[in-house]
Amino acid sequence: MKLNHYLLICFLLLSLSALSQNSMTIDANFDTTKHSIKITQNIKYQNTTNQTLDTIYLNDWSHSYSSKTTPLADRFADEFKTTFHFANNEDRGFTAITAIKQEGQEVYHQRLKQHPDVIKVALKNPLAPNETYDLSLNYIVQVPNNKFTRYGLTGDGQYNLRFWYITPAVFDGTWHYYSNKDLDDLYVNPSDITLKVNYPNNFKPITELDLVENTTIENRTTSIFSGKDRTNTKFSLVTTNDFNTVETDFFSIESNLDTEDLPVTDVAILSDKVAQFITKNLGQYPHKKLLLTWIDYKKDPIYGLNLLPDFIRPFEDSFQYELKILKTALKVYLENTFLINPREEQWLLDGIQVYYLIKYVEDYYPNQKILGKLAKVWGVRAFHASDLNFNDQYSFLYMHMARTNIDQPIGMAKDSLLKFNKNISNKYKAAVGLKYLDDYVGDSIVDQTISEFVKQTKLKRTTPKDFETLITSKTDKNIEWFFNDYVKTSKKIDFKIKKVKKTEDSITITLKNIRNNAMPISLFTLKNDSITSKQWIEGFDGTKKITIANNDVDQLALNYDYTIPEFNQRNNYKKLNGFFLTNKPLQFRLFKDIEDPNFSQVFFMPEFEYNFYDGLSPGLKLYNKTLLSKRFLYKISPKFGFKSKQIVGSASLIYNARPEDSDNYRTRYGLSGNYYNYAPNLSYTSFTPFIDFNFRDHKNLRDNKREFLSFRYININREVDPTGEFETNGEPKYSVFNTKFGIVDNNLKDYASLFTDLQLAKNFGKLSATLEFRHLNERNKQFNLRLFSGVFLYNDTYQDSDFFSFALDRPTDYLFDYNYLGRSEQTGILSQQIIIAEGGFKSKLRQPFANQWMTTANTSTTLWRYIMLYGDAGIIKSHNFKPKFVYDSGIRLNLVEDYFELYFPIYSNLGWEIGQPNYDEKIRFIVTLSPKTLLGLFTRRWY
Repeated sequence: MKLNHYLLICFLLLSLSALSQNSMTIDANFDTTKHSIKITQNIKYQNTTNQTLDTIYLNDWSHSYSSKTTPLADRFADEFKTTFHFANNEDRGFTAITAIKQEGQEVYHQRLKQHPDVIKVALKNPLAPNETYDLSLNYIVQVPNNKFTRYGLTGDGQYNLRFWYITPAVFDGTWHYYSNKDLDDLYVNPSDITLKVNYPNNFKPITELDLVENTTIENRTTSIFSGKDRTNTKFSLVTTNDFNTVETDFFSIESNLDTEDLPVTDVAILSDKVAQFITKNLGQYPHKKLLLTWIDYKKDPIYGLNLLPDFIRPFEDSFQYELKILKTALKVYLENTFLINPREEQWLLDGIQVYYLIKYVEDYYPNQKILGKLAKVWGVRAFHASDLNFNDQYSFLYMHMARTNIDQPIGMAKDSLLKFNKNISNKYKAAVGLKYLDDYVGDSIVDQTISEFVKQTKLKRTTPKDFETLITSKTDKNIEWFFNDYVKTSKKIDFKIKKVKKTEDSITITLKNIRNNAMPISLFTLKNDSITSKQWIEGFDGTKKITIANNDVDQLALNYDYTIPEFNQRNNYKKLNGFFLTNKPLQFRLFKDIEDPNFSQVFFMPEFEYNFYDGLSPGLKLYNKTLLSKRFLYKISPKFGFKSKQIVGSASLIYNARPEDSDNYRTRYGLSGNYYNYAPNLSYTSFTPFIDFNFRDHKNLRDNKREFLSFRYININREVDPTGEFETNGEPKYSVFNTKFGIVDNNLKDYASLFTDLQLAKNFGKLSATLEFRHLNERNKQFNLRLFSGVFLYNDTYQDSDFFSFALDRPTDYLFDYNYLGRSEQTGILSQQIIIAEGGFKSKLRQPFANQWMTTANTSTTLWRYIMLYGDAGIIKSHNFKPKFVYDSGIRLNLVEDYFELYFPIYSNLGWEIGQPNYDEKIRFIVTLSPKTLLGLFTRRWY
């Protein structure tokens, strides 16, 4: 690039990013009995803009824990974290401000209504450009329990603090303040900090600041620390010091990360190796000490490694520790020196962090596999996953979200991201994107520019726009696609080889860009699976023809090295010899695997099911579902029931359409069939074509509201019971057209849902609606209300049986929708299973069915913790009796909502049930054994 242009860019970058010095002095007195900190603080902060200010804002994130209605509390509720809501008041913590003064006089201040952890201060005199305000503050911080965010008071009375004192909000022409949402993204300008802490002698302070002096008087110690250009003052006060300091050749590392039981010498060697790598790529660390805590790692772990128990060690202990300390050190280094707006621009910091994590493995462990030593184990090495390199995980985990159509732009504000995107997917997409850009630009220009950019902007305010300007100045290639499409949107990348025309001396290739973007694609030629050439094709719309020399090529491939995070790689290959079936040979694999785009894979695995009538049913499942979601799925699952002595099982064909930029994020078209026993020696067959439309707000994926609309045609053929014990007379074979519409807004504090159900069959038609509300109040009391109303549009079956009637307490489940353990049981423990559907009653009344209409209400409210009082009431009407009022009541043990509950009837139309014979047979239970359903308890926090 032109030297003058480059120097001008650097000058502008440094000039715009330059910051004047600010200072804070903090005098903190720790009361370890009351777990509070009495703070006297002075803030000197300069107005670096050309605007005059009469009001300033201060961040007080310790007050984020003060109530159940703060943005932090709402964040916890959104992600179904119950700990904060159910905590004791004394565990939450708060800030009590006693005075804010300017020039010795009190100034008016107030907390913002929407941001109670932000303080608005009216200055005594307007603050002109380049002038500095000087504030004195007195306040008390009540330290929260660490069970909420890992920061705070530990169970053994120690303190790990972050964002614990008041700081000035950033003003650059616009005020940048926002509430704490457990994202570790407080936006502050660097300041010179003097910290004076007073504490009992049996404690030891841990901080990145430099120790100035220690003074001990009787049983208390006063320590003074200082630091220049600091943004992050994590502080620990511990009685048991598990921190170890390693003096490297570059900076000292003080850490209490788990060392994997490595010898002290190995820890020192690996720490020095990591420090050398960071210094080489990011430049000299401007402070003496880098503080790494177990909290830092727990909040940003090496995913995969953090989930494995100690007895499974697929990687060497040294490798695990090395990557652990590397990732944590990169994060802390960048947070302390790379000054971007972390709420709005975090993608760049995350991208650089993971970029160098990838680079480190490339440099020192190029042959490391994603499964580590397990990749060589017999049986495991047959999986395609064992072929993948360690760094392949980053594209894979991003693609997990892209394939399910819930990925989000990496340039989106951090608090708008789903937890999986914030913690994993977007970080990895950012890093993979930088590698993609580096490969496209070539000559390691991007690699060098990232390093140069971090070094030049160290401790200077910067933005991703500055990075874009610098990197654009270094190449003649058009890279707008990266910042406009890759960063700012969630557009997918997907190219295919549409057509190939070969002549004696040339090959004309027609490429198709399946998506609407301007991103480039790489084209490879191969001979005997070896690369013979590679070229980059600039982004294009629609199709594009490329002509290359026919130099003994036997295969063409797009993105052969998988540098590009492409949505579908199965359409990237074209063999020039042979016919279409040889493009992707058929491959059978035991157990689900990572998709191998070179093969048409069929997976098989043993499968076990259980119901009361078939007993334990082992079998073999044949399917094509991989670890990443696919559009077309099939499954064939035959089994043998040991109890029924029959072949049973199921099969399905499903096509998933996932429209982008639409609230209709998934539409499923499918066919499913089942063959099982529904009673002793009585089988049923079902065949169901269906269409499901699923909706969520694509502009706000954090909104827990979901909607669905489904259409299906259920065909049931049941074997007739010759004894007449089970109700099959008249209707052993039937077909039902069923339409459902539902809205569910599921949150920790409030739940609301509406379901409508229309069923049309030859001999009956029925319409019903279910409305449900749950509310958890500030006193941790829950109130539930469920309303059901159903009516028959026509019914010619009531004279034969109540098989299709509305049920008060136990629906007959003629559509085979419910997971009954023993669906036809009339006595015994399995008959006491209840699924809250239709009437939702818990008592078994004398009139359990209605063949005309039914309206019921189910309520429950908390008595103490998980013990609730329930009551049901309703009116039922059948052809053979007048409208009848029904009711029941009792105690509900709500152990896990909707998953494991017990109901103890007390009083109903039957009288005082609790005093009646065989009371144990009246107790009802809800139990969920489906692994997929139970997994929802976990996934709802992440998706």
